[in-house]
Amino acid sequence: MIQATVRTTAPESDTMTDNRKTVLIIRTMPEAGQAILRERSDVRLVSFPLDITRPALLDLIKAEPRIDGMILGIQKIGPDEIAAAKGLDVVARIGVGYDAIDVPALTAARIPLMITGEANSPSVAEKAMYFMLTLAKRGPHMDALVKSNRWFDRLKQMPADLIGKTVLVVGFGRIGTRMVKRCLAMEMTVLVADPHVDAAAIRKAGAEAVSLAEGLPRADFVTLHCPKTAATTNLIGATELAMLKPTAHLINTARGGIVDEAALEAALRANRLAGAGLDVLLDEPPSPTHPLLTLPQVVTAPHMAGVTREAFDRMAMQAATNVLSVFDGAVLAENVVNGV
Repeated sequence: MIQATVRTTAPESDTMTDNRKTVLIIRTMPEAGQAILRERSDVRLVSFPLDITRPALLDLIKAEPRIDGMILGIQKIGPDEIAAAKGLDVVARIGVGYDAIDVPALTAARIPLMITGEANSPSVAEKAMYFMLTLAKRGPHMDALVKSNRWFDRLKQMPADLIGKTVLVVGFGRIGTRMVKRCLAMEMTVLVADPHVDAAAIRKAGAEAVSLAEGLPRADFVTLHCPKTAATTNLIGATELAMLKPTAHLINTARGGIVDEAALEAALRANRLAGAGLDVLLDEPPSPTHPLLTLPQVVTAPHMAGVTREAFDRMAMQAATNVLSVFDGAVLAENVVNGV
């Protein structure tokens, strides 16, 4: 049986005569977002656990007489879930990625998919900078020297500066634009590869517009800030990795699958790449025996770049506001992915 938690903002009433909007939410949605929904007497919340399986989620949806809105984390939904959610008006994500959502199915059903705009973009940019600094300054290695009483080995593998280095920012959207500002503040030369953005806008931001092929050979650091689509799947593969300097570092805080992981492992093992900072992987959580996790020149995080205390609250509040904007007939179009 599904263990769903039902929270209401008014006294319980018979389900068949309850005219409130039902919103399905992830149980770990921060209180800041839930409070916005609970303030509405016309909204009823049904929550589900973070680790719910897809079949269990479908069963939960089928068990409800109607689902007017969904607020999801990493859960996958497709035609089955959409068809089962009778009366569905909107799907919102607590985040900006949506590769787990069947967007064409939502579009065909005329249901908007909404994301949280700029709510977590500062956090992701900061995490990318963390990876860049950690790799340059050899953070894990230096920490290990002190803790293993190898203080005087400190000069054997020297850290590096960011000043004067060249960074290639792939993607010039909400996160990429913030990343450019941070890299310029570190006195780096900043290149931007984004075929969808006019070169003049990139130059105005203080960076140089390049193609991916032009930027890779020049880069000391490559940081990925593009969505995962059919066009960007395996965007960084063996051919692209071969263009990089052996001293270069690759950072991915975007989505697993944008980087060909087998090709990345091969490049690192052959010392054709100095290191990588990975917040995302193709399979999450990864197997403990994942080859990239065995490499000392790889720094990882559990898909947390956009999830800080502050960002999680901001995203939850925006997701709640997104759903209510649809219910109230004043859709926040700037946060709609599929133009519905």
